[in-house]
Amino acid sequence: MPLALVALAITAFGIGTTEFAAMGLLPQISGDLGVSIPRAGWLISAYAIGVVIGAPLLTAAAARLPRKAVLIGLAALFTVGNLLCAVAPGFWFLAAARLVTGLPHGAFFGAGAVAAADLAAPHLRARALSVMFGGLTVSNIVGVPAATLLGQHLGWRATMLVVVAIGALGTAAIARLMPALPSHEHAGLRRELSTFRSGQLWLALATVVFGCGGFFACYSYIAPLMTEVAGFAPGSMTLVLSLFGVGMTIGNVVGGWAADRALRPSVCAAFVLLALTLAAFAVTAHAEWSAALTVMLVGVFGFAIVPTVQTLVMEKARNAPTLASATVQGAFNVANAQGAWLGGAALSAGLGWTSPTLVGAGLAALGAVLAVVSWAVDRAPGSGSRLVAGSAPRSAGERTAADC
Repeated sequence: MPLALVALAITAFGIGTTEFAAMGLLPQISGDLGVSIPRAGWLISAYAIGVVIGAPLLTAAAARLPRKAVLIGLAALFTVGNLLCAVAPGFWFLAAARLVTGLPHGAFFGAGAVAAADLAAPHLRARALSVMFGGLTVSNIVGVPAATLLGQHLGWRATMLVVVAIGALGTAAIARLMPALPSHEHAGLRRELSTFRSGQLWLALATVVFGCGGFFACYSYIAPLMTEVAGFAPGSMTLVLSLFGVGMTIGNVVGGWAADRALRPSVCAAFVLLALTLAAFAVTAHAEWSAALTVMLVGVFGFAIVPTVQTLVMEKARNAPTLASATVQGAFNVANAQGAWLGGAALSAGLGWTSPTLVGAGLAALGAVLAVVSWAVDRAPGSGSRLVAGSAPRSAGERTAADC
């Protein structure tokens, strides 16, 4: 694999660390800035809002620019946003800085996914994507636990400064290792928007919003589930989250490998296995060893979805994939919000600490149904949904994984 993929992975590592470490630093932030923990929780929402806003806007604004320059600019904006967080004098300044930090998230992964696919051989594109997203999964094994530990001992601002250093390293690595990747000859906002005429693309995004909401319904409440039901001590949650990260990393690699072999079956299988695992979690959560194993399996099947869905979307928007690919990141964040809300609603209704896993199982099952429907539509005789507006027809020799 090209070294340029490592540069993308470094920045992805920093993005994953800053996104998820905030959850573990809320007590330190609330104490330092004099706000309640629920109010400090708005910082997580501010980042997510930044992702949803920035993904389409920054991608559209940069549609005609060379992709290497775009990636450098987005990585630099992420770094500056974290620096603003580190020096924030008050809560609202910090909230605004978190929103700014989230702006390049979706656009970076959208442009990075297209760049990674272009850097790899056609039959290795999904695996190239898994290398870049590997930085995101490894951040959950190393970055988030280390950042939480650092914040507990040296303060949350020290964590932000470390992420600034990671962002600067990623920016420099992209500038040094990434080859010139000019924009598409006919790139532009109109061409990128034309991809959204595809019913298949909307089906893929709906699959992400509902199906991946199952993963987030469980992940959002993993701490009380493991302490109140499985019996883990609060101090053991760092280990539990590391197991989650190990599972995510394994799933990311396996998903990339499987997607290169048979894309559609891989998407469907990942959602089915995630649904079954989340349903089983309601039972396995009652013992430490089985709960720990299930946590890792949720990470495996939940993140096996990422390279498969990302590859599918780029196949459905073949000649204008950047905005569609970035929109997937927005869809993941919508899935995060709605999964957490539905899981919380089940808890508020008094259904018990295991109820978010059952909510998640239902959402993942819905994602599996949508994936199967999308596959069936794609295989229907005379279907016009294989190619979207703006796509060039493929020759007989250009059969891709999407056709499997």
